[in-house]
Amino acid sequence: MRVLAGLIQAGLILAGLSLSTAAAASLPAQGERGQLAQANAALQSGEADRALGLLNALAQPGGLAEAYNLRCRVRFTLEQWDLAATDCAQAVKLDGGNAENQQKSDDHMWLARSLGEKASRASFLNAYSLAKRVRIEFEEAVQLNPRNAEALADLGEYYYSAPEVLGGGYDKAERVAAQLEKADPVRAHVLRGNIAIARKEYGAAERELKQAVAESAHPASQWITLADFYRSQGRWTEMESSVRSGENAAQRDRTAGAALYDGASMLIRTNRDPARAARMLEGYLTGSKKTEEAPAFAAHTRLARLKAQLGDAAGASRERAAALALASEYQPARDLKLQEKFQDQKH
Repeated sequence: MRVLAGLIQAGLILAGLSLSTAAAASLPAQGERGQLAQANAALQSGEADRALGLLNALAQPGGLAEAYNLRCRVRFTLEQWDLAATDCAQAVKLDGGNAENQQKSDDHMWLARSLGEKASRASFLNAYSLAKRVRIEFEEAVQLNPRNAEALADLGEYYYSAPEVLGGGYDKAERVAAQLEKADPVRAHVLRGNIAIARKEYGAAERELKQAVAESAHPASQWITLADFYRSQGRWTEMESSVRSGENAAQRDRTAGAALYDGASMLIRTNRDPARAARMLEGYLTGSKKTEEAPAFAAHTRLARLKAQLGDAAGASRERAAALALASEYQPARDLKLQEKFQDQKH
């Protein structure tokens, strides 16, 4: 499940200032608003350490719901699923009756996403119980805000992916797609395409995904989604062509940088055109607006691996150092053993 930006809520907790909990939830201090805004900016730019430093002071027992929401999302980018789920659950708990429905909806959506990541790595029995919680949280997110396009897309994905015993079903996913069409027609085409893939109706899937490209005002990410479809079908030439189209679209649209990250990741995954993949990651890091969907520290880590593969030892070391400077807790960067890679290449 993709990681998209949520909506910050309002609250108050100031050291040394004695206010009631209700007042604290409804009347945020200006200083705390500034800290939350800075933390969100750090999250979007991939500065995980900075974001956590700002949020740890605010995410205290009985504190700010939005601080827990943001810290959940930072932990999500760091792939710390247990910590992310704990923080998102606390954000949902603290929301109570004080937040707007959009804010509550986003908190439930992020809790569902965190639980979903936990479920995908859990034992069979734990995954079963977690999956049911994922469905409940997504359904709650959509009930709170029926026009939350991200939550609708995620709920539709759950329905077409999960078996009936866990509340899944293609008919349910189709109903969500009809609802999503009113909020975001392009996302609705993508969802219908993925439902068709799940049903092994590949011609219908390709038509829906191409329609998403045609209708989108910012089609870079839709090109990469289409490329992923071709990857799943082993249609490598069309996959690479779609990745190039996504790259070209992203170069004309600074807000579409995540498509460069996703396209590069697809080339890495399929072991194709590493030079292009490296160029796309460099383009994202230097020329595009950053987003939590494509954490900068993860991009540096992937670029380090690519530079090692391409024989650039110094460049690989620089990229790994850049990743850890942004996110010292990011385990994939910490575990990256570049020296061993170069020794392997020499033999």
